[in-house]
Amino acid sequence: MDWIALALSLRLAALTVLILMPVGIWIGRWLAFSDFRGKGVVEAALALPLVLPPTVIGYYLLVGFGVASPIGEVWFRLFGRGLVFSFEGLLLASVIVNLPFAIQPMQRAFEAIPRDVREAGAVSGLSPWQVLARIDLPLAWPGIVTGLVLTFAHTLGEFGVVLMVGGSIPGETRTVAIAIYDRVQAFDNAGAGAMSLLLLALSLLALSITYGLSARVGKRHG
Repeated sequence: MDWIALALSLRLAALTVLILMPVGIWIGRWLAFSDFRGKGVVEAALALPLVLPPTVIGYYLLVGFGVASPIGEVWFRLFGRGLVFSFEGLLLASVIVNLPFAIQPMQRAFEAIPRDVREAGAVSGLSPWQVLARIDLPLAWPGIVTGLVLTFAHTLGEFGVVLMVGGSIPGETRTVAIAIYDRVQAFDNAGAGAMSLLLLALSLLALSITYGLSARVGKRHG
Protein backbone atom coordinates (compact mmCIF):
# COMPACT_ATOMS: atom_id res chain seq x y z
CA MET A 1 0.00 0.00 0.00
CA ASP A 2 1.34 3.43 -0.99
CA TRP A 3 0.34 5.36 2.12
CA ILE A 4 1.89 8.62 0.88
CA ALA A 5 -0.24 8.50 -2.27
CA LEU A 6 -3.32 7.64 -0.20
CA ALA A 7 -2.69 10.53 2.18
CA LEU A 8 -2.24 12.92 -0.75
CA SER A 9 -5.48 11.66 -2.33
CA LEU A 10 -7.39 12.16 0.92
CA ARG A 11 -5.92 15.65 1.29
CA LEU A 12 -6.84 16.53 -2.29
CA ALA A 13 -10.37 15.18 -1.86
CA ALA A 14 -10.90 16.99 1.45
CA LEU A 15 -9.68 20.35 0.11
CA THR A 16 -11.79 19.94 -3.03
CA VAL A 17 -14.86 19.33 -0.87
CA LEU A 18 -14.10 22.34 1.34
CA ILE A 19 -13.78 24.63 -1.68
CA LEU A 20 -16.80 23.29 -3.54
CA MET A 21 -19.15 23.32 -0.55
CA PRO A 22 -19.77 27.12 -0.57
CA VAL A 23 -19.34 27.29 -4.36
CA GLY A 24 -21.86 24.49 -4.93
CA ILE A 25 -24.38 25.94 -2.50
CA TRP A 26 -24.17 29.39 -4.05
CA ILE A 27 -24.31 28.29 -7.70
CA GLY A 28 -26.83 25.48 -7.06
CA ARG A 29 -29.18 27.81 -5.19
CA TRP A 30 -28.79 30.52 -7.82
CA LEU A 31 -29.64 28.13 -10.65
CA ALA A 32 -32.54 26.63 -8.70
CA PHE A 33 -34.26 29.92 -7.91
CA SER A 34 -33.32 32.00 -10.96
CA ASP A 35 -34.80 32.08 -14.42
CA PHE A 36 -32.75 33.95 -17.00
CA ARG A 37 -31.87 33.81 -20.67
CA GLY A 38 -29.03 31.42 -21.28
CA LYS A 39 -29.63 29.36 -18.15
CA GLY A 40 -29.52 26.15 -20.18
CA VAL A 41 -26.15 27.12 -21.62
CA VAL A 42 -24.74 27.76 -18.14
CA GLU A 43 -26.05 24.41 -16.88
CA ALA A 44 -24.63 22.66 -19.94
CA ALA A 45 -21.22 24.27 -19.45
CA LEU A 46 -21.12 23.21 -15.81
CA ALA A 47 -22.05 19.64 -16.82
CA LEU A 48 -19.30 19.32 -19.47
CA PRO A 49 -16.91 17.37 -17.19
CA LEU A 50 -19.53 14.61 -17.05
CA VAL A 51 -19.41 13.93 -20.79
CA LEU A 52 -15.98 15.06 -21.98
CA PRO A 53 -13.17 12.47 -21.92
CA PRO A 54 -10.79 13.15 -19.02
CA THR A 55 -7.90 13.47 -21.47
CA VAL A 56 -9.71 16.29 -23.28
CA ILE A 57 -10.38 18.15 -20.05
CA GLY A 58 -6.83 17.46 -18.91
CA TYR A 59 -5.41 18.82 -22.16
CA TYR A 60 -7.32 22.10 -21.92
CA LEU A 61 -6.39 22.48 -18.25
CA LEU A 62 -2.76 21.72 -19.09
CA VAL A 63 -2.79 24.46 -21.71
CA GLY A 64 -4.76 26.82 -19.47
CA PHE A 65 -2.41 26.36 -16.51
CA GLY A 66 0.84 26.50 -18.51
CA VAL A 67 3.35 29.30 -17.98
CA ALA A 68 2.44 30.73 -21.38
CA SER A 69 -1.21 31.15 -20.31
CA PRO A 70 -2.46 34.20 -18.36
CA ILE A 71 -3.33 32.07 -15.30
CA GLY A 72 -0.01 30.24 -15.35
CA GLU A 73 1.97 33.43 -15.90
CA VAL A 74 0.30 35.22 -12.98
CA TRP A 75 0.82 32.21 -10.74
CA PHE A 76 4.51 32.00 -11.69
CA ARG A 77 5.06 35.70 -10.98
CA LEU A 78 3.34 35.44 -7.60
CA PHE A 79 4.87 32.20 -6.34
CA GLY A 80 7.92 31.61 -8.53
CA ARG A 81 6.82 28.15 -9.66
CA GLY A 82 4.60 26.71 -12.34
CA LEU A 83 1.02 25.70 -11.74
CA VAL A 84 1.31 22.57 -13.87
CA PHE A 85 2.75 19.48 -12.12
CA SER A 86 2.12 20.97 -8.69
CA PHE A 87 -0.36 20.15 -5.94
CA GLU A 88 -1.95 23.58 -6.28
CA GLY A 89 -2.57 23.01 -9.99
CA LEU A 90 -3.93 19.57 -9.22
CA LEU A 91 -6.31 21.06 -6.65
CA LEU A 92 -7.57 23.72 -9.06
CA ALA A 93 -8.10 21.09 -11.75
CA SER A 94 -9.94 18.89 -9.25
CA VAL A 95 -12.28 21.73 -8.33
CA ILE A 96 -13.12 22.39 -11.99
CA VAL A 97 -13.65 18.73 -12.86
CA ASN A 98 -15.88 18.14 -9.82
CA LEU A 99 -18.19 21.13 -10.38
CA PRO A 100 -21.12 19.06 -11.73
CA PHE A 101 -20.77 16.41 -9.02
CA ALA A 102 -21.19 19.09 -6.36
CA ILE A 103 -23.59 21.51 -8.03
CA GLN A 104 -26.19 19.25 -9.63
CA PRO A 105 -27.33 17.41 -6.45
CA MET A 106 -27.44 20.70 -4.57
CA GLN A 107 -29.42 22.39 -7.33
CA ARG A 108 -31.98 19.58 -7.40
CA ALA A 109 -32.30 19.75 -3.61
CA PHE A 110 -32.97 23.49 -3.68
CA GLU A 111 -35.46 23.06 -6.53
CA ALA A 112 -37.40 20.58 -4.38
CA ILE A 113 -38.08 23.20 -1.70
CA PRO A 114 -41.72 24.36 -2.00
CA ARG A 115 -41.88 27.93 -3.20
CA ASP A 116 -44.65 28.81 -0.75
CA VAL A 117 -42.42 27.85 2.18
CA ARG A 118 -39.74 30.30 1.08
CA GLU A 119 -42.33 32.97 0.37
CA ALA A 120 -43.83 32.48 3.82
CA GLY A 121 -40.43 33.01 5.36
CA ALA A 122 -39.92 36.21 3.42
CA VAL A 123 -43.40 37.48 4.33
CA SER A 124 -42.64 36.73 7.99
CA GLY A 125 -39.83 39.24 7.86
CA LEU A 126 -36.86 36.95 7.34
CA SER A 127 -33.93 38.47 5.51
CA PRO A 128 -32.44 36.62 2.50
CA TRP A 129 -29.63 35.35 4.71
CA GLN A 130 -32.14 34.13 7.32
CA VAL A 131 -34.15 32.35 4.60
CA LEU A 132 -30.95 30.64 3.53
CA ALA A 133 -29.97 29.63 7.05
CA ARG A 134 -33.41 28.69 8.43
CA ILE A 135 -35.22 27.33 5.38
CA ASP A 136 -33.02 26.56 2.38
CA LEU A 137 -30.06 24.84 4.03
CA PRO A 138 -32.07 22.68 6.49
CA LEU A 139 -34.38 21.44 3.71
CA ALA A 140 -31.66 20.97 1.11
CA TRP A 141 -29.05 19.35 3.35
CA PRO A 142 -29.46 15.80 1.93
CA GLY A 143 -28.64 17.09 -1.55
CA ILE A 144 -25.75 19.14 -0.20
CA VAL A 145 -24.27 16.13 1.58
CA THR A 146 -24.82 13.98 -1.52
CA GLY A 147 -22.91 16.47 -3.67
CA LEU A 148 -20.03 16.60 -1.22
CA VAL A 149 -19.83 12.82 -0.88
CA LEU A 150 -19.86 12.33 -4.65
CA THR A 151 -17.17 14.98 -5.00
CA PHE A 152 -14.99 13.27 -2.42
CA ALA A 153 -15.39 9.83 -4.00
CA HIS A 154 -14.83 11.10 -7.56
CA THR A 155 -11.68 12.96 -6.53
CA LEU A 156 -10.22 9.80 -5.02
CA GLY A 157 -10.76 7.87 -8.24
CA GLU A 158 -9.91 10.55 -10.81
CA PHE A 159 -7.09 9.42 -13.11
CA GLY A 160 -7.00 11.09 -16.53
CA VAL A 161 -7.04 14.72 -15.45
CA VAL A 162 -4.65 14.02 -12.59
CA LEU A 163 -2.15 12.37 -14.92
CA MET A 164 -2.37 15.16 -17.51
CA VAL A 165 -2.13 18.10 -15.10
CA GLY A 166 -0.14 16.66 -12.20
CA GLY A 167 1.87 13.77 -13.57
CA SER A 168 3.22 11.30 -11.03
CA ILE A 169 5.47 13.19 -8.61
CA PRO A 170 5.71 11.30 -5.28
CA GLY A 171 4.36 13.35 -2.38
CA GLU A 172 3.26 16.15 -4.72
CA THR A 173 0.87 14.90 -7.40
CA ARG A 174 1.00 11.11 -7.23
CA THR A 175 -2.46 10.14 -6.06
CA VAL A 176 -3.62 6.64 -5.21
CA ALA A 177 -5.18 6.24 -8.67
CA ILE A 178 -1.84 7.06 -10.29
CA ALA A 179 -0.07 4.76 -7.82
CA ILE A 180 -2.32 1.89 -8.91
CA TYR A 181 -1.41 2.53 -12.53
CA ASP A 182 2.28 2.61 -11.65
CA ARG A 183 1.99 -0.67 -9.74
CA VAL A 184 0.30 -2.32 -12.71
CA GLN A 185 3.05 -1.05 -15.01
CA ALA A 186 5.60 -2.58 -12.62
CA PHE A 187 3.69 -5.89 -12.57
CA ASP A 188 3.00 -5.49 -8.84
CA ASN A 189 -0.46 -7.01 -8.93
CA ALA A 190 -0.64 -7.46 -5.17
CA GLY A 191 -0.02 -3.78 -4.48
CA ALA A 192 -2.36 -2.66 -7.23
CA GLY A 193 -5.04 -5.04 -5.99
CA ALA A 194 -4.80 -3.81 -2.39
CA MET A 195 -5.15 -0.16 -3.38
CA SER A 196 -7.93 -0.94 -5.86
CA LEU A 197 -9.83 -2.81 -3.14
CA LEU A 198 -9.54 0.21 -0.86
CA LEU A 199 -10.90 2.55 -3.54
CA LEU A 200 -13.71 0.08 -4.23
CA ALA A 201 -14.67 0.05 -0.56
CA LEU A 202 -14.60 3.85 -0.32
CA SER A 203 -16.69 4.20 -3.49
CA LEU A 204 -19.23 1.67 -2.21
CA LEU A 205 -19.48 3.57 1.08
CA ALA A 206 -19.99 6.87 -0.76
CA LEU A 207 -22.73 5.43 -2.99
CA SER A 208 -24.43 3.85 0.01
CA ILE A 209 -24.55 7.24 1.70
CA THR A 210 -25.99 8.95 -1.38
CA TYR A 211 -28.64 6.28 -1.95
CA GLY A 212 -29.55 6.37 1.72
CA LEU A 213 -30.02 10.13 1.61
CA SER A 214 -32.06 9.86 -1.59
CA ALA A 215 -34.36 7.31 0.02
CA ARG A 216 -34.77 9.57 3.03
CA VAL A 217 -35.72 12.52 0.84
CA GLY A 218 -38.18 10.32 -1.08
CA LYS A 219 -39.91 9.26 2.13
CA ARG A 220 -40.08 12.88 3.29
CA HIS A 221 -41.79 13.97 0.07
CA GLY A 222 -43.87 10.81 -0.29
